[in-house]
Amino acid sequence: MTLTPVLSRHWDSPDSWTLDAYRAHGGYDGLRTALSMDPDDVIALVKDSGLRGRGGAGFPVGAKWSFIPQSRPDDETANPAAQKPHYLVVNADESEPGTCKDMPLLTANPHALVEGAVIAAYAIRARHAFVYLRGEVIPVLRRLQAAVDEAYAAGLLGVDIDGSGVDVDLVVHAGAGAYICGEETALLDSLEGRRGQPRLRPPFPAVAGLYACPTVVNNVESISSVPAILRNGVEWFRTMGSEKSPGFTLYSLSGHVTHPGQYEAPLGTTLRELLGYAGGVRAGHTLKFWTPGGSSTPMLTAEHLDTPLDYEGVAAAGSMLGTKALQIFDETTCVVRAVLRWTEFYAHESCGKCTPCREGTYWLVQILQGLERDGGSPGDLDRLLSVSEAILGKSFCALGDGAASPIMSSLKHFRDEYVAHHGHGGCPFDPARSTLFADDGPLLATAGGAR
Repeated sequence: MTLTPVLSRHWDSPDSWTLDAYRAHGGYDGLRTALSMDPDDVIALVKDSGLRGRGGAGFPVGAKWSFIPQSRPDDETANPAAQKPHYLVVNADESEPGTCKDMPLLTANPHALVEGAVIAAYAIRARHAFVYLRGEVIPVLRRLQAAVDEAYAAGLLGVDIDGSGVDVDLVVHAGAGAYICGEETALLDSLEGRRGQPRLRPPFPAVAGLYACPTVVNNVESISSVPAILRNGVEWFRTMGSEKSPGFTLYSLSGHVTHPGQYEAPLGTTLRELLGYAGGVRAGHTLKFWTPGGSSTPMLTAEHLDTPLDYEGVAAAGSMLGTKALQIFDETTCVVRAVLRWTEFYAHESCGKCTPCREGTYWLVQILQGLERDGGSPGDLDRLLSVSEAILGKSFCALGDGAASPIMSSLKHFRDEYVAHHGHGGCPFDPARSTLFADDGPLLATAGGAR
C-alpha cells in the first residue's frame, strides 16, 4: 500500500493556505471545468465517481445532491420545492472524540473547501452556501474567512463567478460549540438561530432543510474532495480504494502511536499498514484496542488489524468507519476507565430532547463510576447492557447509538476486565507496571491515583 496525498499533497508548501499557492498547484481548475458543464452533468459525474460522504455514514455524495429538486427555481411548471431557494451547508462542526482531520485541512488548504463549495452550489443550483464551523477554533475560523475573502476579491465568489454568469455567496458561520450540532438537522436549527436539537424526519433536509428549503448538508472532506475529481476525472478517482468505496481519504491516528497525525491513503487500507507509516504502537507496548471512526463506533482489537478500512470492511468486522478517527490504545489502558470518560462526554452533550438518551446516558455514567470507584453492585454488567439496549436504535438521533456502542463492544471484547473491577472492589489496573490485574499493592482507584 502507498499513501495517496491529494488533499494533503501541498500542506507543507510555504503559505499553502493562500490563493496564490493553491492556484500554483491547479487550484480552481476543477471549478472552471464544472462551470463549463450543465449542473445536472456535474451531479452525474460526482455520482459516477462513487465519492461517499467522509463525515459519518458514507452516503454517496452525488446521490445526496440529486435528491434536491432539479427543476430550475424560475421554472413556473416545477414542483413547489424546486421554486424555493436551494442551500448548501458544509458541516465543519468537528467534535467527535478522536476526530481531527477537518481542522488541519481547513488550516492548510482552505481553498479546496471554497472551490468545492462553489462547485457543489452550482450543481444543486444554490445561490447561497454556508460553512458551519466550530466556534472554539478561532485560528481556523480566521484562516477560512481569509480564504473566502481572497476568493471574493479574485472573482471566484459572489456575482458572475469567473465570467460565467453564476452567482454564489459563501458565509462562514461560527457555531456555539455543541456536539449535537454535528447532527445535520440540529446544525440547521442552530444555523437558523435556534437551540441545536435534532428534527423529526421526514421531511428530510433535501425537501425542507435550512429555512424550510431544499438543502444539501455535506462534510468538509466530502466537499473538499470534489475539485480533484473534476480536475482529474472519474477514472483517476476510481483507481484508488475499492469498488464500493473508491477514492482517497484522511485517516486520523491518535493515542498510543509513535507518530500521530493525518495519513491520506486509499479507502480499504488496513490499520496494520497505517501503523507501519506511523512508526507502530509506542515503543515497548502492544495494541490492546482501537476505534475505527471515533468513540461513537464499536471498538475493535488487535485481531482486526488487517480489516480493510472502508465502509464495507469495517461493517463486516462489527463496527463503523465513521470519521476514520483511529484512536490507538495500548495495554496500559483500563478499558472501563476509557469507556467511562467517553460516556461522561455523551451524557454531558446529550441535548435532552428524548428520554432514552437523556436518562440512559446518565445511568450509564452512574454504573460505570461505581465500577471504577468501589466495584459497583452485583448485576451491574447486565444493567449496563440493559440500559444500552434501551438507548440503541430508540433515541431521537445517533448520539444515543454512539453512547451505547463503546459499552456494548467493550463488554463483548473485555468482559473479564469489567468482572475484575467488581471482584477487586474498584479499578485493579496499575498502569505504572503495565499490568491489568494487580494482585498486590494498593489499588489505584482507592488510593486516589486512578482518577
